[in-house]
Amino acid sequence: MTALLEFKHVSKQYGSETRALTDVSFSVRSGEFVSIIGPSGAGKSTLLRCINRMIDASSGEICIEGKNVLEFRKKELKRMRTSIGMIFQHYNLVDRLSVMENVLHGRLGYKSTLAGMLGLYREEEKQQAYQILGILGLEEQVYKRCDQLSGGQKQRVGIARALIQGPKMLLCDEPIASLDPNASKVIMDHLRHISTNLGITVIVNLHQVETALKYSDRIIGVNQGKIVYNGTPGQMTSEELQRIYGSERREPRADQGETQAG
Repeated sequence: MTALLEFKHVSKQYGSETRALTDVSFSVRSGEFVSIIGPSGAGKSTLLRCINRMIDASSGEICIEGKNVLEFRKKELKRMRTSIGMIFQHYNLVDRLSVMENVLHGRLGYKSTLAGMLGLYREEEKQQAYQILGILGLEEQVYKRCDQLSGGQKQRVGIARALIQGPKMLLCDEPIASLDPNASKVIMDHLRHISTNLGITVIVNLHQVETALKYSDRIIGVNQGKIVYNGTPGQMTSEELQRIYGSERREPRADQGETQAG
């Protein structure tokens, strides 16, 4: 099967000193659920954000369906980004707007600048937003302002906004880092469902190793900007974890929540 995404010897350099990624190569198939793990500062977020060119790689090739996105000009880049949904740790919602309005922002990539500024959405787009919000259990929150929602609800709005784009791929940058265990499970269950049932590729950065082991088809381990593991959860050993995390290795527990209820 042809890969949906291919990294070919990708490096990213900041200035003359800092190298965030070094000679990174891997591929991802359509519908695959891939977790990227590694210590803080390993290059996980840089790697993820190079895919949709939120960050530009310094060298190498990043190919989506065989086309090198590093060569895309403005129009091609905009078209490519409509096929890639992005889910952020801190949600990136407009708090003063309603859930529905935030979700419909996922259609802006398909609009002219004027239509986007005026908020001109077709009835089919609004119906699609309702449907997606229902699947994510947010039908009662449709007209609430986003600043009235819990962290877990906000992240589900972020997922809905990404899904309404009609993406081939979801990029999730630490999507559960700010959530408690219950909300984290809800988010990961939805992401797994999106991969398995909708056939959308999901690539997620995670600090929680046990979560990566539970949900992933494949795990990519990164340390100091290099891939040091690329395999299935079943192939992961304590020795491999030591290679990924080194002396920073800590054993994250499934019951370790962080800061925000869901």
